[in-house]
Parts: sequence; structure tokens; C-alpha cells
Amino acid sequence: MTASTTPRPAAARSRLAAVGAIAVAGTLLLTGCGDQRDKTTTGNGAGQTAAGSQAPLFGKLPKRIQDAKVIKVGSDIAYPPVEFKKDGKVVGIDPDIAAALGKELGVKVEFNNGTFDALLTGLRSKRYDIAMSAMTDTKDRQEGVDPKTKKKVAEGVDFVDYFNAGVSLYTKKGDTKGITGWDDLCGKKIAVQRGTVSDDLAKAQSEKCEKAEKDAISIEAFDTDLEAQTRLKAGGVEAVSSDFPVAAYAVKTSGGGNDFEPVGEQVEAAPYGIAVSKENTQLRDALKEALEAIIKNGAYEKVVKTWGVEDGAIKEAKINGGS
Repeated sequence: MTASTTPRPAAARSRLAAVGAIAVAGTLLLTGCGDQRDKTTTGNGAGQTAAGSQAPLFGKLPKRIQDAKVIKVGSDIAYPPVEFKKDGKVVGIDPDIAAALGKELGVKVEFNNGTFDALLTGLRSKRYDIAMSAMTDTKDRQEGVDPKTKKKVAEGVDFVDYFNAGVSLYTKKGDTKGITGWDDLCGKKIAVQRGTVSDDLAKAQSEKCEKAEKDAISIEAFDTDLEAQTRLKAGGVEAVSSDFPVAAYAVKTSGGGNDFEPVGEQVEAAPYGIAVSKENTQLRDALKEALEAIIKNGAYEKVVKTWGVEDGAIKEAKINGGS
């Protein structure tokens, strides 16, 4: 779930480090991002009692969060396997990583459901402490500029990068409409989630089509990726674009694996980041230290292995590593 500088389709660059979509899709078999409708502590152990002042990094947190003993997260909780609801609980890659971070920081992590394109607005208004929702770390988001016009439209944010991902295309199974990659989308209809890198990438590709005197791409943008999937199943569009883990999970699980098939290869590999207000450098730095700690102690590795996404794992925590 990403949004970046106006993306340019590139040759295969693994979202999860250079591995083909089908191979990793198989590994995702292990499981199964709206406004404040749900407030839930999350994931494998995310609901555990916080260790409070006994936690290694509790003292690194801003006093406001120490007092509350909760970090409020804005997230679009409809993006399996990154974050989604299962049996009434918020689960997925992001909630599990957040839970591990919370253990190091000695606080609970509360996920609040919101539409993806409104998460940074919620962060700026202090509705959330952080936003964590498969959000691509980009210079545009860091600077608060519109990816198309390059004009500043809002306050920028900082990112603590915690994963790597690219963008994939998929179609109805057995009905690819001749689509083998982004260059085949001219004159076609595509569904995306609004405000994501897939949305930006589709717009950029459509402009490329028109410059080549071909038909533009018809782009339908939805609040959630699941709505885009439903549109494809109904035959309203010919392809969907989404982040690689999400696309691979949809291909593997929807209709028991009979609804969709991947086409082409990943493009625009980039880091996912935890978004933090630029005013909140203390929280940002505490999160970075906590991420470094779980990478070192093995908790991070356990999460990515649980969800079958080891190839997207990072080796070190970075701030604003996106481009």
C-alpha cells in the first residue's frame, strides 16, 4: 500500500528482494489497511500486558506515551496479509511487528481502522501517534508534496523503515486479456486502492500510453484493496495492481486459488515505513531503537517467517530511506 514519487515501471525488482511472484505466493499460504471503527490491540502477543517501566526502551518514549502506556496506530485494516481482521482480532505482518516493538517499549499497541488515504491526515491531527499500514516511504510523503504536481500540500512525515515491497499485477485466472505487464495496459481497465503507489503507477503508465498515441488506461480507485478485488471478480476491470504480498495472498487464497493469476513481475521495490510526525522525533527514534532490538533478538525474523515473507525482511532499521 504505497504511494511514491510518480513511479516508472521498471524491470523485475523484487518487492521481497528479487524473488519471483509465484514462488513467494506459495509461501504466503501460511495465513490468512475507514476511520476509527475499531480500536484493537493486536497480533501474536500484541495484547500482552505491557512491561511498562521494566521494558528496555520504555524510558526512550515521550512522557505522554509513557503515561498512557499505549501507542495509537492508524491503519487500513483490510489489506491481508499485512493487516486484516480474523475472528474479531487484528492480525497480519504489521500488527505482529508492532506487537514486538511494543514489548521492547513496554506499551500496548492499539490499531485504529481508517481509510488509507486519510491516515496521514489523522496522524497530523494527532488522532494517531503513528501510521503503520504497508505505507511506502517516499520523498513525496516525507516532504508533504503531491506526487503528480510536486507541489507541497501538507506537512511531511518521517518514516522508520521496516520492510521492503514492490508492486504486482494480477488478472482473472485464465483470462489475462493479453496482459503480461504494465506496457500491455493501454486501453484497459484497472482497479487500484486510492492513494497508493499502484494508483500513482497506473496514472503514470496511462500518461505514457497517451504520449505513445495509444488509448489511456481506465483507472478505478477504491477505498480498500478488497473492493478492487471484488471489481475484478465481477468482470468490471481487467486487472488489479497492489503491493506484492497482498497480490500474492489474493492469488493464493481467493476462491481457493481459482479466482486470480499474477501477470508480469514486480516493479518499484521500496521500503514500507512507520509514519511519525516530524515534531515527534523522540517517538521516531524510540521506534527505530525498538526495531533494531527485535531484528537483533530474532523477534522480527519470527514474524516474517510466520507470514512467509522473509525475502522482504530488512537487515537494519533506517529513517527516511525511501526515494
